[in-house]
Amino acid sequence: MIKVDGNIKLDDAEITESFLRASGPGGQNVNKVETAVQLRFDAKNSPNIPPYVFVKLRVLAGQRMTKEGVLVLTASEYRSQDRNRKAALERLVDLIRTAAIVPKYRRPTKPTFASKQRRLEKKQKRAGLKKTRGRVKLD
Repeated sequence: MIKVDGNIKLDDAEITESFLRASGPGGQNVNKVETAVQLRFDAKNSPNIPPYVFVKLRVLAGQRMTKEGVLVLTASEYRSQDRNRKAALERLVDLIRTAAIVPKYRRPTKPTFASKQRRLEKKQKRAGLKKTRGRVKLD
């Protein structure tokens, strides 16, 4: 079990890993060893992901999520397969953790009487400053 936060725990069986050859520099190591990791997680059918988290996850994931609701993450930053596996898993957990954050409810408020007064005083002061500006008469 992979613990995401207090409520969400992912089962290891829900995550599918496949390995592929990484691109970029690395010489012979890149050409012969499959170090890149492609992690697949079926978020839509996961019993551990609440619906509100899935909706937010779909927005956060963007192109990384398929139409079927499968989240696909690829990690190829490191030369070792193990480090890439950990990086991909860490990215998945961070993404789900971010999606699980419930935004704080903003209670609408009205400006206070004093703040209205300050605003009007600043406006009058600014208007008076602008009124004093004008053409200079050269007599």
